[in-house]
Amino acid sequence: MFINKTTDGRNNICGQNIAMLRKAMKISQRELADRLQLLGLDLDKNAIQRIEAGKRFVTDIELITIKQFFNTSYDELLK
Repeated sequence: MFINKTTDGRNNICGQNIAMLRKAMKISQRELADRLQLLGLDLDKNAIQRIEAGKRFVTDIELITIKQFFNTSYDELLK
């Protein structure tokens, strides 16, 4: 049976990297959500919190905008 989670039970592999990048910019989860909304991605603070905690899947469309916001590569987000 296929399990759609990481070996440690997370629903994504980019959440920890998103948290690291956000903290490096010294912005809150709310501010990140607000800035992503300005780029057309409709996420709220709770969604950011769940992504960073690995409790929420991240769609490819969301990943595109997050990559653009942090000006990073997919490899950096998904390592």
